[in-house]
Amino acid sequence: MLKFLAKLGLYFTLLKKVFSRPEKPSVYYKQTLHEIVSLGLNSIGIVMVVSFFMGAVITLQTAYNTENPIYPTYLIGLGTRDSILLEFSSTIVALILAGKVGSNIASEIGTMRVTEQIDALEIMGVNSASYLILPKMIATLIFNPFLTIISINVGILGGWLAGTMAGVITSEDYIYGIQYAFIPYYITYSLIKTVFFAFIITSVSAFHGYYVDGGSLEVGRASTKAVVHSSILILLFNVILTQLLLS
Repeated sequence: MLKFLAKLGLYFTLLKKVFSRPEKPSVYYKQTLHEIVSLGLNSIGIVMVVSFFMGAVITLQTAYNTENPIYPTYLIGLGTRDSILLEFSSTIVALILAGKVGSNIASEIGTMRVTEQIDALEIMGVNSASYLILPKMIATLIFNPFLTIISINVGILGGWLAGTMAGVITSEDYIYGIQYAFIPYYITYSLIKTVFFAFIITSVSAFHGYYVDGGSLEVGRASTKAVVHSSILILLFNVILTQLLLS
């Protein structure tokens, strides 16, 4: 318990350093643009692939579970839409990004720690925590909501293609289903969760990388811990945010 509290205190101490006033905002601006490309644009491919097949599977599973003739077929489109909006495009994509982006951040910062590059920045009077972590945090907070919107659209498209090609639903019924009783707040709810998850992924992964102690073996362990702890916190906050935002 004491070890956990010590780690928690260290985490909040790091956040305090991260959010301190930057020395040269122009440098941070350039670094943030670089991180948007590195952490955001480079994640579009995997998000689209996962979302497409995720939407396809949800549609087919919903169709096979609603074969009773008393259920109208447009419920397949409605079920796919709500599943993607409420859960999959925010939480599942966040878990995938925790593996891709989180391990990238932890290994990058961890490698800089063990090769003493962070110590060199400190000697030069640079706030290393803010310089290395804040641009990554801003980049993910800005771009991850766009990834969620892309995921929603691609997921619904994947569901439509799978449903119509498998013959479980007509195109007209699917389109009617995704429009039926639409609640715009669901998109807001999904984007709010995405912002929280982006902060968790970046801050937790950076924390594990920043405080690596040892060599390359410890960097690998820190990357693994970053992914595991980020995933657990995403699932925990998913429950909390769902209770707060949908109750």
